[in-house]
Amino acid sequence: MKAADALRVVIVDDHAMVRAGVRAELEGVVASVAAADGVASGIALVRAQQPDVVLLDVHMPDGGGLAVLRACQDQLGSTAFLALSVSDAPADVIAAVRAGARGYVTKSIAGPDLVDAVARVANGDAVFSPRLAGFVLDAFMGEAADADEELDRLTPREREVMRLLARGYTYKEIAAELVLSVKTIETHASAVLRKLQLSNRRELTRWATARRLA
Repeated sequence: MKAADALRVVIVDDHAMVRAGVRAELEGVVASVAAADGVASGIALVRAQQPDVVLLDVHMPDGGGLAVLRACQDQLGSTAFLALSVSDAPADVIAAVRAGARGYVTKSIAGPDLVDAVARVANGDAVFSPRLAGFVLDAFMGEAADADEELDRLTPREREVMRLLARGYTYKEIAAELVLSVKTIETHASAVLRKLQLSNRRELTRWATARRLA
C-alpha cells in the first residue's frame, strides 16, 4: 500500500490554469508533481518519469488522453491512469476505461476528493465520479458474464497471482507477498496465461483492467 506522500504524479492537460490548479492541490501532499501540456510532451514525460499516477485530460487538440494511453500500454501495470475531464459523456468514460484508465473523474471534483482518487488508483482501486460509475457498469455487464466463465478456469491461487501480475508486481514481489517460491509463482503465471489464452503480461494487464479485476 503506497501512502499519498510517496506518490509521483504527472498531469497531462492542455489548459495552463487546470495544470496549475491541480498542481496546487497535490503539491505538499504527494512526493512530486510534473506536468505536460499535450500528447507528445505527455508521453515523453510519462516514459521519462515512470510515475505512479497520471492525471489525463480526455480531450486535447493533438489526440487527447486516448492517444497517451495507447502509447503507454506497456506501463499500465506500473502506472495508473486517471482520466480528469470536463466531459461526462458515457462514450468518453467507456473509451477511457477500455483504453486502460483505472478511473474517470470530472474537473468539478473537490481538491480533497482528487487527492483521495489519486491515492486510491495508485493502490489498485477503480475510481469514478458517482454518476459515471453506472455508465461503466452498464457497458461491462455483458463482459462480466464472460469474465466469470474465464475466471472459473483459474484456481484461487492462480487468481491471486493474476491480480498481482496485472498490477505490475515482479515474480519476486509476488513470491514474498504470497509466501511462495519464485519458481512456484512462475508456474502459476504460466498457467494463468495459458488458461486465459493470453500471450504476455501486457495482455493480462489489459484483460484484468477491462474487467476491474486488478
